Amino acid sequence: MVLEFFRGGTEGQLEGIHGQIVTMLQDCRHTFDLAVNALMGGADPSSVGPEIHATDVRVNKAERAVRKQLVVHVSVRGSSADLPMVLAAMSIVKDAERVGDYCKNIWDLADEGVSLAGADDEATLFGYRDRTSALIGDAARIMADRDAAAADDLLKMLDDLLDEYDAAITAQVESTGTPRDAVPRALFYRYLKRITAHVMNVLTSLVMPVHRLDYYDEDKADRI
Repeated sequence: MVLEFFRGGTEGQLEGIHGQIVTMLQDCRHTFDLAVNALMGGADPSSVGPEIHATDVRVNKAERAVRKQLVVHVSVRGSSADLPMVLAAMSIVKDAERVGDYCKNIWDLADEGVSLAGADDEATLFGYRDRTSALIGDAARIMADRDAAAADDLLKMLDDLLDEYDAAITAQVESTGTPRDAVPRALFYRYLKRITAHVMNVLTSLVMPVHRLDYYDEDKADRI
């Protein structure tokens, strides 16, 4: 599996890359929690905006740092045999960065004046909020522990959740309510689906060979 590649790093360099990926996920959870609090928890978007942007910058810098270290590994310490694994690691770190982007997109909704606080479907929205926050946190822990069994169990559960998000999006598209109600929810569910899919891509590094890293990111009908 891809993360086995990190075990043999010279002077702990590749182990450090693994740690940076875990930290990126932890930062993404922080961004998510701030963003959903602005969207549905009553927090002023402008009050959490600076922290969200600062965390996003930190995640982006980590992605670039990992890419640089991987290139150095191949060009200076590595061999051509490492190249497929390096490319795969770059894919993983990009997925982690994309989790942060979609978390920030949730804050963008709040910053544009959308508020779901006190909505009739508040309990449902809070349920998705709590589940997604826990998911990102669980992924960080599983990656830190390199717990392949836990990753496999979580992936199986999340695969059904992707279908659930599709159904929620379709329900908003077909809603007879106002666009002001339906559009933000459709976007919110879309962002949650993409966060989930990118987290799944990261977790596949524990259970899938290199050429199947993005297996769960495809619609079920298109998987091979």
